[in-house]
Amino acid sequence: MYHIDFNKPIRVHFIGIGGISMSALAEILLERGFEISGSDIKKSALTDRLSDKGVRIRIGQTAENIESGIDLIVYTAAISKDNPEFEAAEKSGIPMLTRAELLGEIMSNYSVAIGVSGTHGKTTTTSMLTEIMVAAGLDPTVTVGGILPSINGNLRIGGSANFITEACEYTNSFLSFLPTVEIILNVQEDHLDFFKDINDIRNSFRLYANLLPENGLLVINGDIDDYEYISGGVKCPVITVGKTENCDYYAADICYNETGCCSYTPVCRGISGERVELGVPGIHNVYNSLAAIAVADWLGCERGDISSALKNFGGTERRFQKKGVVRGFTVIDDYAHHPTEIDTTLNSAANYPHRRIVCVFQPHTYTRTAAFLKDFAKSLSHADTVILADIYAARERNTIGISSEALKDEIDKLGTECIYEPDFENIQKIIINMCGEGDLVITMGAGNIVEVGEALLKNY
Repeated sequence: MYHIDFNKPIRVHFIGIGGISMSALAEILLERGFEISGSDIKKSALTDRLSDKGVRIRIGQTAENIESGIDLIVYTAAISKDNPEFEAAEKSGIPMLTRAELLGEIMSNYSVAIGVSGTHGKTTTTSMLTEIMVAAGLDPTVTVGGILPSINGNLRIGGSANFITEACEYTNSFLSFLPTVEIILNVQEDHLDFFKDINDIRNSFRLYANLLPENGLLVINGDIDDYEYISGGVKCPVITVGKTENCDYYAADICYNETGCCSYTPVCRGISGERVELGVPGIHNVYNSLAAIAVADWLGCERGDISSALKNFGGTERRFQKKGVVRGFTVIDDYAHHPTEIDTTLNSAANYPHRRIVCVFQPHTYTRTAAFLKDFAKSLSHADTVILADIYAARERNTIGISSEALKDEIDKLGTECIYEPDFENIQKIIINMCGEGDLVITMGAGNIVEVGEALLKNY
């Protein structure tokens, strides 16, 4: 594998530079004096930000984008092998790295490199830990898979030896990382277009955990089935967080406020700490924050800084994000695209002020929809009404004959009102005619369903 000499900046070209992670990595290299160019299939706020910083962005991916003078090419897992720019890159003989390999190279420059992993909760936990470390004066460099308002985007470039990033298991990308500290939040079935089954996924997390050095730290959810299979063989200290007193860190006396945000007393090895009030709703965020606290304690952060940071953290974009109020009903947007995440989001909604809950769901990828069809139906049935958009294809083609109509059939069997409507404008009209004072409308999914709520706020 090609290794970068960070003391000798070169020209790096990114195929898919507009991705949430790719844009952050491009900006990190730019700040270190590298010359950056890149391409993407469409303009976005992230490509505009890079353009404003002097990065040459080309919209559209063509063979002509691979030109002389490029020293290194970086590409994402989303780039297909028949992409003309990727094909030209392979033929060019120019060294190539995946996004994950580049991230691993960057992590090697930091003495404390924190990778936050898990099937769910990575963005929120990474953001919580970022807020804590900034409040504690640790000045971290951060890449996060969402837009965090306090850092004005998905990237923070710090001046210390501390680095934080999300670590995604898809295509085993996190096995290219070089973490010194890891958080493993949960391990569940997902990405079954790549993994064979849950055992394949668990093995991947075990390999990830075993990347840690002896002077590192593993924080793992002690409620994961047989979590010691994953942590087995790790040479560094292991800290468990979870729901019971069997874990090193657990939460006592959990209470909800009027907006569904929890407060609790963190207990570490039998010793109660300063009470924590969260600024984001949902019981799942109790356990996300416990993992962040465990790492923060290890780093030596003051509990006062930890508590104030968690209280002030209001969430990232697309994670139970309040978008506004239209004709008396509240519009929330959430990135949930897995049955467990839907359960979590609708549980949060149940503790949020509402008359009834209308969930506007856009399934994400054909393989995930097919693999969890009945689970999706069961999770969505917790809403009072479900409106289904078409499946967002992302990186896939529909070779398995799955559809949102099939999901509607399963929801109908459970007795929950369900409407299938492929057209976003028609979905807006349905919502306007259906919803009134006190209702809660949640646009949900990892695709572009957020546009429905934004259009409602703009047009009505």
